[in-house]
Amino acid sequence: MNLPNILAIIRILLSPILFFLLINDFEGIHPSWINYFACVIFSVAALTDFFDGYIARMWNQTTKLGSIIDPLADKMLILAAFLGLLLTHKADPWVIYVILVREFFITGFRVIMVSEQFDVSASFAGKIKTTFQIISIIFLIMEWPFADELLLLALILTLYSGCEYILAYMKHIKSKG
Repeated sequence: MNLPNILAIIRILLSPILFFLLINDFEGIHPSWINYFACVIFSVAALTDFFDGYIARMWNQTTKLGSIIDPLADKMLILAAFLGLLLTHKADPWVIYVILVREFFITGFRVIMVSEQFDVSASFAGKIKTTFQIISIIFLIMEWPFADELLLLALILTLYSGCEYILAYMKHIKSKG
């Protein structure tokens, strides 16, 4: 077990903790403190996403296990955050629904692409999408101004990067036959 895989496992373990913090009321503790703590947990987990990929590439520690658990950990974290925000009415349900549908559709789609030896590395648009999802989640958790606008921007980028995967795959299929 290498460091990038350990970081992905940490992200997996932090996801239910984040969800628990987001959906529960804690007697005697001001909600802003809970928001702050949830934001710290989410931010630490999001940083593990950056560092596990960076370390795996720079230290040549990419593994088959990592290629499975890293995207799983990413989806678990995003799912925990968006479902928690949805259940606490801090985010627009339709935006969350569309983002999550796209995330799971493209994840399944990537499995098909990998089975055909098609490169499914995250595109630049995919990395920007993830960055804006993370920023919007932080703003929503903390209930800061412009959170809804950032979430809408994250939605647009999420849809755009999903279209990129589909178009790249269609181009790949055309080139094969």
